[in-house]
Amino acid sequence: MSATAGQAQGERGLAERLGLKPGQVVQEVGWDEDADQELRDSIEELTGNELVDEDFEDVVDVVLLWWRDDDGDLFDALSEVLPNLSDGGQIWLLTPKVGRDGHVEPSDIGDNAKTAGLSDTKSISAAPDWSGTRLATPKTRR
Repeated sequence: MSATAGQAQGERGLAERLGLKPGQVVQEVGWDEDADQELRDSIEELTGNELVDEDFEDVVDVVLLWWRDDDGDLFDALSEVLPNLSDGGQIWLLTPKVGRDGHVEPSDIGDNAKTAGLSDTKSISAAPDWSGTRLATPKTRR
């Protein structure tokens, strides 16, 4: 296997850990220079689509929300992206890992998610400096 093929497989693996699938539309919110480029590339590689930004005017399958402790009110941010999700859509909340600038306490994530009507269903190490928490919408939204 060539280095390029191995790298492509490794990049796909990052997005696969998020449970993403080919053809899904992923909206990225909260990007900044500290966002993990390898994870972003892996999502585009696996889904076959470029990440769409906050101005995208259609529903999406997944919202990738980069969030740091000093970014403002997490409940407000979650509430703003909820209408963008298709039925059964999910939010991947990416926060700096413990010990990194901007770390968000898991209890803060859980409290804000619950208040926004979401449930935190899975947490992973999404990238070297980022933790990921999957937030699911209720099965039936009105």
